[in-house]
Amino acid sequence: MHCIFKTLSLPVALWLLAPLAHAADATPAEVAAYPNKPVRIIVPYPAGGSTDVLARVLGQKIGEEMGQPVVVENRPGASGNIGASYVAKSPADGYTLFLGTSTALAANPGLYKTLPYDPQKDFAPIILATTLASLVVVNPSVPVKTMQELSAYLKAHPGTSYASSGNGTPAHLGGELYKKMAGVQMNHVPYKGGAPALTDLIGGQTSLMFAILPEAMPFVKEGKLRALAVTTAKPTPNAPQMPTVAEAGVPGYELVGWYAFLAPRATPQPIVSKLNKAFDEALQDKAVRERLTSLGFDVAGGPPERLASTIRSETKKWKQVIDEAHINLD
Repeated sequence: MHCIFKTLSLPVALWLLAPLAHAADATPAEVAAYPNKPVRIIVPYPAGGSTDVLARVLGQKIGEEMGQPVVVENRPGASGNIGASYVAKSPADGYTLFLGTSTALAANPGLYKTLPYDPQKDFAPIILATTLASLVVVNPSVPVKTMQELSAYLKAHPGTSYASSGNGTPAHLGGELYKKMAGVQMNHVPYKGGAPALTDLIGGQTSLMFAILPEAMPFVKEGKLRALAVTTAKPTPNAPQMPTVAEAGVPGYELVGWYAFLAPRATPQPIVSKLNKAFDEALQDKAVRERLTSLGFDVAGGPPERLASTIRSETKKWKQVIDEAHINLD
């Protein structure tokens, strides 16, 4: 334990250590017996989407490993706030888990003046499960093929519009981050979802978009859109030929969606450790990795402190972008 926390800041270490104070609430027999009934994973988005599929793929695998069914329950609404609030107020016994996203855990604290939960106080981090890259895509009529050319084009055409899947979404925040770092001006056009945004981009109503990779790549392959770069810090296995935005003209740029599992704050540490081990082993399973890769995910994994650190750093990063762009969803 000493070697793990040696490299952590004091706030992170205290956040991770706090659940230990509640470990005595569960007897050794109860911890050893966990789980002895079905476990629920609360997904804050509708059934059928990529987040839902991720929960079901991993839920089935950890259910097999732990010997109990894992049930996925969808509680969509308010950019993930409804599902997050539900889990935050659930019993801290390890039987109700939250599949949180970068939006619910890192962006929403800046997007909403008031939240019914605190991502850094109301949850015990379990594991950073997967990440999801986006692509910078343009309508083929836009005369650019690289990020450097795009920046030059936007400086010459400051009224150019970029589409997003909605206000406060990663596609929106990614565009605002690019504006800030590249020193360009664009007009934001929000849509109600990625599909209509991509449809209008293909139709020429908008010029570019920071679109999640699995939604945009089929149109790139069909020649309906042109991809300039991937938004991850390093090349993604799902688009290995694509340069990153950072190496293609905007050093330090990174836009990554991420998906993580958390439990209510006071969940005993031994149970959190059991869950971390089960999820981490599931993420190393060949069939699981292949399935997740086919959905566009990059597999992450690792200890709870990796997730804790991610939540802290991403919250700080996106709050600055949100504040400077004056974005508010209340």
